[in-house]
Amino acid sequence: MHPVERSSTRLELRELAPDDVDAVFAIYGSAEATEHLSFEPRSRDQVEQIVTRSIAAATATPRTEYALAVIERETAELIGFGRLATDPHQQRGATMGFALRPASWGVGYGVETVKLLLSVAFEDLDLHRVWGARSPFNTASARTMEAAGMVEEGTIREHVFKAGRWRDSVVHAILDREWNAR
Repeated sequence: MHPVERSSTRLELRELAPDDVDAVFAIYGSAEATEHLSFEPRSRDQVEQIVTRSIAAATATPRTEYALAVIERETAELIGFGRLATDPHQQRGATMGFALRPASWGVGYGVETVKLLLSVAFEDLDLHRVWGARSPFNTASARTMEAAGMVEEGTIREHVFKAGRWRDSVVHAILDREWNAR
């Protein structure tokens, strides 16, 4: 499926474009924005490679990765990055992740972003299960995924190596029937 275009009241998901590198770098290069993510802040060159790879992956057949820009509709600014990746070990399953620039936190954009990603997963891709993992210390992400209908399933022990130490991840997931019943 290409191109992906989804919108809510305040946000829009769209395919990444080459000129999105600086806006994505404002997120992925930020220590604050990546504090609870699974990686250290990225350099601009690394972000450029991520965007380039994501653009190429968008037209792959079959498409297994949906790396999408989160756009604030009122300003037309890229404020976040969302990703769905089909899971080769799980039939009709995918992982989901998202990150927003810190200036956009606290106003419900996270919930809207997750709901948009889930709508792509269930309504366009006909998936059965979508899961995401978060840092145990990221209570805002826990509230966001719960508000979007995801259920906390458990902990993956010492799942992420970051800042010289192992960190657990807490898994949240939603099934197609749960999405459809909301």
